[in-house]
Amino acid sequence: MQIIKLFLFLILFAVSLSAMAKKQPHQTGKIDDWEYNATMPSNDGIVGKHTRIMPTGGIFSAPTAMPAPMLKSMRMNAAPELGFAVGGAKDANNFYDNLKNGYLPKLKSITYEGVFYQHYFDTGKKSDEACETLFCPSYATAVQKNLFTDEKEYYLSVGLNSNIKASDFARKKLNLVVVLDISGSMSSPFTQYYYDQKRRTPPQEASHKSKMQIATESLVAMLKHLRPEDSLGIVLFDSRAYRAKPLRPIALTDMDAIKKHILDLQPKGGTNWSAGYKAGLELFKSLDENTEDRDQYENRIIFMTDAMPNQGELSEQGLFGMVDKAAKRGVYTSFIGIGVDFNTDLVERVSKTRGANYFAVHSLKEFKKRLDDEFDFMVTPLVFDLKLALDSDAYEIEGVYGSPEADKATKTLLYVNTLFPSATQEGKTKGGIIIVKLKKRGEGNALTLTASYKDRNGKAYRVAKKAHFKEDLYFDNSGIRKGILLSEYVTLIQNWLIDTRKGCNDKRTPKEPVIIPFYRKCMLYPPDRPEYKYIETWERRSCPLQVSDGYRNVFALFRRKFAAEMKVLHDPSLQKEYDALKLLSGYKNPKPQSPKQDDWQTER
Repeated sequence: MQIIKLFLFLILFAVSLSAMAKKQPHQTGKIDDWEYNATMPSNDGIVGKHTRIMPTGGIFSAPTAMPAPMLKSMRMNAAPELGFAVGGAKDANNFYDNLKNGYLPKLKSITYEGVFYQHYFDTGKKSDEACETLFCPSYATAVQKNLFTDEKEYYLSVGLNSNIKASDFARKKLNLVVVLDISGSMSSPFTQYYYDQKRRTPPQEASHKSKMQIATESLVAMLKHLRPEDSLGIVLFDSRAYRAKPLRPIALTDMDAIKKHILDLQPKGGTNWSAGYKAGLELFKSLDENTEDRDQYENRIIFMTDAMPNQGELSEQGLFGMVDKAAKRGVYTSFIGIGVDFNTDLVERVSKTRGANYFAVHSLKEFKKRLDDEFDFMVTPLVFDLKLALDSDAYEIEGVYGSPEADKATKTLLYVNTLFPSATQEGKTKGGIIIVKLKKRGEGNALTLTASYKDRNGKAYRVAKKAHFKEDLYFDNSGIRKGILLSEYVTLIQNWLIDTRKGCNDKRTPKEPVIIPFYRKCMLYPPDRPEYKYIETWERRSCPLQVSDGYRNVFALFRRKFAAEMKVLHDPSLQKEYDALKLLSGYKNPKPQSPKQDDWQTER
């Protein structure tokens, strides 16, 4: 027994010496502070506190958007201005990846704001119109006929403009904590649903990269955008959480070594989102709350996962509550989804939180390009609690397209929790509009819109403007015309998904109180559908792509309209949506498979 104890002591002593040697700074003064190994015990969601972390900024006060002198210089500079885009989804990649691989996409894999952010829009801002405050809304109107009924439809676009000059924009120093999912589901191929597989162990030979490989390579690509004055911390989680790297300035970190450790990670275990997020928050607690320049820092958690939770608390008191509470302290969250089985419905709920957004990795090449163009925007929320009040005796709000908080809209009020800076190109802004469908209820053509919002300091602003409708069919500009077309596209797709998903993995569907004609049902505002809130959110197995005869015909009809509008708009960027309509309108359903399925979901 004594010999065994001595042997174990010598092993532990050797490991300790190796770890101490690794922690010694190189001649450059940079440290490899990686702490994780696959056999280490977890902290059960509580990170260790044995490493001294240099203070880099605080999280307990709301930081300003930019130093006042910078804002002043921006107003004086004649360079092109940036615009704004809403938080929430920043793409519809998961939807298109599922179509490509023959799966029926999940309902929230395609959202209005996600599709809008893939396009540039004329926001309706006039060239001679000065913008004196951080956010300056502009409005455009349109009247068109319904594709099926010839009824008049009234639309309003809200242009999201700013006074920020692109040449002078610079994000603050960044305290970044990456929370990375290393659970067993990350072992499955990027193009397959994990719970479809017969095996519960990683494939020996895969024709496609695993989600773990895509995640780690994407993370390494992201780290290239950090500056010496930024700080980085990393937490890993499976069924438990592990601190892999303390929050430390990039200037003091051996980043080449850290990247190598990341690429060496292997998936294992279950999934506990809450433990991972809690451990990520713990890293911020080590910051010095009394640091004088704490308002010069952004604080953000980037949560990378395939969104396949099978353990942990996912209620409002769990992950959702933590994300919300963190935002109130000035720590904001970005979610990055990995794989075709990424649960967009689940993360869409979190993305409605202040300062939050989410992306789906479509391909490593495209993700790298996006980081090159948008990383600084992605981590810099600037406008909060935007409310647009409608004052009119003639119109009321019927639907909102382009905001994750559309379900909070009333007949007279639209709400958006966060705006992020967004690029402009040839006078157009990426994702720079929200479309509002109005219902005419009385005489008159005029309406007054009052926008109120807060900046990063909590200072409130209020801007009131008038708009009016014309008598004939028209579009004020190409931006509102394109926005309406894309809104109709997403509406049709979501209604198809609602109807098709009724018989696929969903546990309950209410009976419809009235029979709605098909041509009306397929273009209804989706949140008005009684089934909308019952579509199963937590499903894991895939559903085969299916298109009914009725929807196939509607897709064909709408495809013709879409093609005509593309031609009028002279906009080749709409090709991706057109190709999806072409696929769906000509899709031949696969032969029915046996109803017997192995739906066992407990990992071995």
